[in-house]
Amino acid sequence: MWMLTTNRRPTDEQNGVFAFGSRINQLMDEALSRSPARWDDAALGSQWVPAVDVFESESEIKLVAELPGMKAQDVEISLENNLLTLRGEKKQVAEEKTERVHRYERAYGTFARTFTLPGSVDADAIEARYTDGVLTVVLPKVERARPRQIPVTTG
Repeated sequence: MWMLTTNRRPTDEQNGVFAFGSRINQLMDEALSRSPARWDDAALGSQWVPAVDVFESESEIKLVAELPGMKAQDVEISLENNLLTLRGEKKQVAEEKTERVHRYERAYGTFARTFTLPGSVDADAIEARYTDGVLTVVLPKVERARPRQIPVTTG
């Protein structure tokens, strides 16, 4: 493998082209980094959208949502017509009593995330727990939806 090195510096014209291309790439990355679910939830009027991971095993589906800085009583979970909705509000607490604030980057406000559940979920056995800013919702599957072995008999 050959490697070529050079000490030439790009001209001002080349710098402008590279900077423009870099900015275009940055804008595209920002626009495309939002998942479709986040666009849908943002369209519902949510001010922020917590990240949610969804896992499935043979016996259950698990939703794990990051809700930093919230209390369990600030979160509402509802189920209606196979739609599970996580809803809540993260309140902003002013930490500094000062005249000048240079930047607020943390997200605050209301949120709502809705998930369509398959018919295999046992709605009566859903459990939710909240620990250290993480909400875990366990959705057990009904017994008939779980995989099972069927013995083969001879004749």
